Amino acid sequence: MQTFVLVVHIILAVLMIVLILVQHGKGADAGASFGGGGAATVFGASGSGNFMTRLTAVLTALFFITSLTLAVLAKRQTTDAYSLNSVQSTQTAPAQSPETSSTAPRNGE
Repeated sequence: MQTFVLVVHIILAVLMIVLILVQHGKGADAGASFGGGGAATVFGASGSGNFMTRLTAVLTALFFITSLTLAVLAKRQTTDAYSLNSVQSTQTAPAQSPETSSTAPRNGE
């Protein structure tokens, strides 16, 4: 379970990095007015901004959820490793008292 969540977490991180690097910054609008060709996009003039922004928000939310899930799984694993429930207790026989032992010398003999 933890390995699966970790793999999803890494994939989300890489997708977020790529998606954020592909997006245009706030200052890109000024450059587009001088012939940047902003209207010839796949999503339309303003559609890519909304789509990319929403996709980034969804990936960020999923990344946050996987981060919390990994933290909970790590805490559970650490708690189980250091709890006293995992220690094996062995049952020992009680020590014999000197009066009942046959090898112990008696008083007066």
